[in-house]
Amino acid sequence: MVEAVLIDLFSLPPNLQNNIQGLLRNMLETIEKCSSIPAPFVYVMCRQRQGSERNGEEESFLPALSDFQSLKKRLEVVHSLTTAAALYTIKQRLDEKDLSVIKVILPTLRKDLMKVYVDHLFTAVYQFEFEDLQVAFDGKNLQIAEPRSEGQALPTQDVALIRSEIQMYLESLPSLKGELTILRSSLIPDDIFLHGFTTRTGGISYIPTLSSCNLFSSSKRRDPQVVVKENLRRLANAAGFNLEAFHRVKIDHANAVCVMGKTEPDSYDGIVTNQKGVTIAAPGADCIPVLFADPVRKACGAAHSGWKGTLLGVSMATVNAMVSAYGCNVKDILVVLGPSVGPCCYKLPHESAKEFHRIDPTCVRQFDSASPYIDIRRATRILLESGGILPENIQDDSVMDQNQNITFCTACHPDRFYSHFRDGNNFGTQIGFISIKG
Repeated sequence: MVEAVLIDLFSLPPNLQNNIQGLLRNMLETIEKCSSIPAPFVYVMCRQRQGSERNGEEESFLPALSDFQSLKKRLEVVHSLTTAAALYTIKQRLDEKDLSVIKVILPTLRKDLMKVYVDHLFTAVYQFEFEDLQVAFDGKNLQIAEPRSEGQALPTQDVALIRSEIQMYLESLPSLKGELTILRSSLIPDDIFLHGFTTRTGGISYIPTLSSCNLFSSSKRRDPQVVVKENLRRLANAAGFNLEAFHRVKIDHANAVCVMGKTEPDSYDGIVTNQKGVTIAAPGADCIPVLFADPVRKACGAAHSGWKGTLLGVSMATVNAMVSAYGCNVKDILVVLGPSVGPCCYKLPHESAKEFHRIDPTCVRQFDSASPYIDIRRATRILLESGGILPENIQDDSVMDQNQNITFCTACHPDRFYSHFRDGNNFGTQIGFISIKG
């Protein structure tokens, strides 16, 4: 069932502006008659003329809208200078109401353009259907331009212009939840390495569980790739790394490691490099983003270690990749565990808890319960130490000086970090990143 209707009047030429009242009235009558109860939310998208008073423009629509009492509280006119701005504003309204099924009524010749905007600003969470808007003018159906042949692709330059318009609009948006904040470890020497762990502040993501510096997009979440890319651009500017040389792991919750410069696996949870200026990263939203640095051989690594990856030894697999690829000595490698779910909050079913109990009983609390508390950080440290990493070369939440602690519990700090465990499936993601300075 259609949950929202978007009427696109953005492209109507000036000589049709006087006809909009009648056009809107006809469409709203149809929507009101055909809709089930409750009626869908209706958004009317219009171009805001340069220098015009926005409120004055909105008031010009009131006569056409006043007769539709059942739609009155479910109808909004959105004026914007660009299609990107109008559509993004409407997306915010849809997300506030958790709406996903949208009918778009628009001129036929605008359909292919609109599909490009939709592909960039929305994810597979949303379902769109398109209906032709018949614009009558002097008794004839208006053709604004020559139609393209069926199946003919939109010209590349048009797609590029749409992408540029979207990017410029997103870059103009203010940061949310305060300034962008990066946590850094005192263990990793900053004269050799650039590194950090992100928090949730300083981006443009507005959905509560994704707000505001979400750094991961998927078909199951409402944050599109273009928003994540803008958040990442702001991070790169703040941290000082080159976004064109940025690589993050392709999560599989396993222990494969990618060595930069060699054939890239289809999926991997660890990545290592000795190339200067190349930034590598691993995400985390309860799972541990782990950073590795060898100041002697000047090599580094990043790993994503959830409970499955921890049991499979992804951290030591990353260490071993640095040793075999770059001749690193295990005793020179520094390891920092970033913000992740702590043993105070994280539970697993008893069968999974048994595996952590085998690593060390201290990794499990309330072992006899159906869902014991698990310390994946302690398990990671024990596995690293047993692999030859020096205890003093590992930084986690066991540090004595809490002013040096950066391994915060993501579930305990909703103002600072994302947490899948706490927020459910539409959760945001932070990252740990590292590179060798040039």
